[in-house]
Amino acid sequence: MPRRPDTSPQTLTVFRAFLGGAWRYGYDLSRETGIPSGTLYPILIRLSGRGLLEARWEEAENGKRRRSYRLTGEGVAYADARLAEQRPSTSTAVAARA
Repeated sequence: MPRRPDTSPQTLTVFRAFLGGAWRYGYDLSRETGIPSGTLYPILIRLSGRGLLEARWEEAENGKRRRSYRLTGEGVAYADARLAEQRPSTSTAVAARA
């Protein structure tokens, strides 16, 4: 059976990193999550293209511009749903202990 979209460990980690609602940029996310840029940026681009992340350019302290991202309203609901699917349900946890 094919895996559900957006349930890879890396994508779920990105969702968790965004749940605070703040604007985040790629390098910051990569450092926090440990996800390499070659994996992280395709996730950000895919989620942004689907309207789950909004993106904007902002000035960095060094005068350079960087791209920042945050979850849209739809993205928050979607991330919550995907993360909830990964949490063991109470009945599953109880059955596993029995």
